[in-house]
Amino acid sequence: MSASPTDVEEVEAANTAFYEALERGDFDELSALWLSPDDLGVDSRYHDPAGTGVVSCVHPGWPVLTGRGEVLRSFALILANTDYIQFFLTDVRISVTGDTALVTCTENILSGGPAPAGGDEPGPLVGQIVVATNVFRRTPAGWKLWSHHASPVLAGNTGDGAGGGDTDDDASA
Repeated sequence: MSASPTDVEEVEAANTAFYEALERGDFDELSALWLSPDDLGVDSRYHDPAGTGVVSCVHPGWPVLTGRGEVLRSFALILANTDYIQFFLTDVRISVTGDTALVTCTENILSGGPAPAGGDEPGPLVGQIVVATNVFRRTPAGWKLWSHHASPVLAGNTGDGAGGGDTDDDASA
């Protein structure tokens, strides 16, 4: 079963909404984009799979976070400690099968932290390249994030699949 162009467009819009909510620092919008028990048709009074491990997130350098509460707390911390963030997405690939969608992309990130103590100027801007995988699930309310996994790209990695490691030609004995 192949994905319809509409499915791919809807997933692309959901993926874009995720990054735009991060850029705006809109925690309410960000929260609404993640899968919840209501999206799964589960009565949360008895069982909350989205709160006990169904959703997951890995930020660069962080351990895996599971559960809606833990994932959303992590984004609240990031938003509270980031004065400026902008994402330039490249290499976006979208695959939809049934009610599940996989998005891979490169996040070219420009961010800035709090201003130095006693200063009126913004904090320094830092650039970073991260590769990400976002998994979405179709719900009655549209496509929702099921999992986000982001890993830093090591300096010197050319993106050619070589991984930036030693080859037989340059390995030392």
